[in-house]
Amino acid sequence: MTGRFVTFEGIEGSGKSTQIALLANNLGSAGERIKLTREPGGTSVGDQMRKILLDPENTGIVPTAELLLYAASRAQHLQEVILPSLADNVMVLCDRFSDATLAYQGYGRGLDKGLIRTIDRLVTAGIRPDLTFLLDIDAATGIARAHGRNSSRGLEAEARFENEDIAFHERVRQGYLALAEQEPDRIQIVDASLPTDAVQAEIRMVIDDILSKQK
Repeated sequence: MTGRFVTFEGIEGSGKSTQIALLANNLGSAGERIKLTREPGGTSVGDQMRKILLDPENTGIVPTAELLLYAASRAQHLQEVILPSLADNVMVLCDRFSDATLAYQGYGRGLDKGLIRTIDRLVTAGIRPDLTFLLDIDAATGIARAHGRNSSRGLEAEARFENEDIAFHERVRQGYLALAEQEPDRIQIVDASLPTDAVQAEIRMVIDDILSKQK
């Protein structure tokens, strides 16, 4: 039996990192075997690409180069982390995956979505998440949260996307919602404007249902 592959998606400031960490801690305390990871990054090679992609000084990265860097990071991540963990019957919790590329580079940047899907199929060999949580929040609130987080945690070195204009983030959000409409069985929309504990409770309800069916 292979492990479950669960991803978290959403615009900047939607609370993905907070919620995925809470879920990992809760499930780990309950005895579940968990691998917590993220994109871009998750590997030594991928983390180097992450620095390039998120550095606010790199304003000259063209959309196609951005797309290919994300694809390269994902290829390394899959082979080095995700696939071995799933084969070992570990639940993988990943902060962003293929949906993010469609939302950001497809809907946000305007790159051809067919091209993005073709590249992603090459990289993933068809590997898809079993479940995706889309933490949805309006763009203005999300970006305000993100700027506050970056300032308080000293994350300005990873703020390239937070510095995009609000119209970009609106397009990304609408892209995510379109993807959720296309795959409602996989993508679960969660209202990220709710208090942290309420968001986590909704996520746990879905996860606990999955785990109960495995027993």
